[in-house]
Amino acid sequence: MSARPRLGVLLAAVVALAATVVPSAAAHAAPKVPRTAVLDGVRMQQTKLRLDRGDPQLARGVANVTARADNWLDQGPWTVVDKPKPAPGGDVHDYLSQAPYWWPSQPRTADNPWGCPYVQRDGQRNPEVDTGTDRQDVEKVFDSTYDLSLAWYYTGKKQYAQKAASVLRAWFLAPDTRMNPNLDHGQFIPCKYDGRAIGIIDFSQSYTSVLDAIAILDTGAPGWSKSDRTAMRAWNTDFRDWLVNSDFGKDEGAAKNNHGTFYDMQLAALAYATGDQDLARRTVLNARSLRIDPQIAADGSQPQELARTRSWHYSTFDLVAYTRLAAIGRHVGVNLWSYQGPDGQSLFKAVDYLLPAATGAEPWNHPELEFHRFAASDVVHAAADAGDKAAQAAVPKLETPPGGDLWVLRPAAEQLDSIAG
Repeated sequence: MSARPRLGVLLAAVVALAATVVPSAAAHAAPKVPRTAVLDGVRMQQTKLRLDRGDPQLARGVANVTARADNWLDQGPWTVVDKPKPAPGGDVHDYLSQAPYWWPSQPRTADNPWGCPYVQRDGQRNPEVDTGTDRQDVEKVFDSTYDLSLAWYYTGKKQYAQKAASVLRAWFLAPDTRMNPNLDHGQFIPCKYDGRAIGIIDFSQSYTSVLDAIAILDTGAPGWSKSDRTAMRAWNTDFRDWLVNSDFGKDEGAAKNNHGTFYDMQLAALAYATGDQDLARRTVLNARSLRIDPQIAADGSQPQELARTRSWHYSTFDLVAYTRLAAIGRHVGVNLWSYQGPDGQSLFKAVDYLLPAATGAEPWNHPELEFHRFAASDVVHAAADAGDKAAQAAVPKLETPPGGDLWVLRPAAEQLDSIAG
């Protein structure tokens, strides 16, 4: 056989081998890194690679994540136009919620159907806020899209991504059902206010999870198209601008307690997700003097949150915002964990203040209507990951939250004892 025919046979063999090997290699290609705002996309990719290699330590976490996602597959989608009557402005596309801690003080009559005036009972949730408004439905949108996108990323099962996409389109994008990008009627009080700046927290406490869900779907999820991505980015840009420019947004940004912290977290995440790196970085930097200095005491306590009837809940709640804001800071070159205020106050001290109660070593000696030790688990995880040795030592002593400890798969703090409804 001449050299040329032998070469031809060799080339043919190489081509045949490539045809069988390349598809197999592509099937096991490294997962894409999602450009998440709070979650660490690189860490998620590494976890996915460990999972693909059969790491047995991840099996329980994945089972918990998929169990949560499976629960959503036959629910929704939900829409802002489904409420019995529109917001006070008359536009059914406007989001509407009712102040949770305000109650009627008079019997309901034909002349006074609401039982006005309403009076405040701090920490006591009025059950009527869960009927007739969008509050519970939007929480389902937030939770379902997050759970479903995580389940898709780690399992590759397309039904999770397709369901998440349908939920997002129904609430935010479809012309007949989309929500207007404002919170003009959040936490209204009957016979008193048509909406309040404080209502922004309805979104700020959970909407960053939606931003991360979108970033996960943007890595190539089936059922989530380029036009969906473009439209969602436009909605988020409009919502970001409303937060910055509206009177309600300005008022909430000036809040001195957890409302201000959550506002900053939401704004920084929206700025990052919509490409405004300067706004994201500036928001995280300003949180040092605007939030940490006045809100956290030298011993790590949060005096404004300790004054509440749900002091444990609100102390962990505020730290959820801080730890998530610190995670956003990582993306824009700001280490919020390393900051110390003029009296030595810091995020590490604030988490350490909770450790005796979080580990069960000591009781929580402040007002609390319903103490749940597990509520601190995620913020302790966050501090431990950031290098706090006391938090690292506390992690094995934490109480497992209902539904399991999901930190390894979604390393970002959630409010585990939510009283939002």
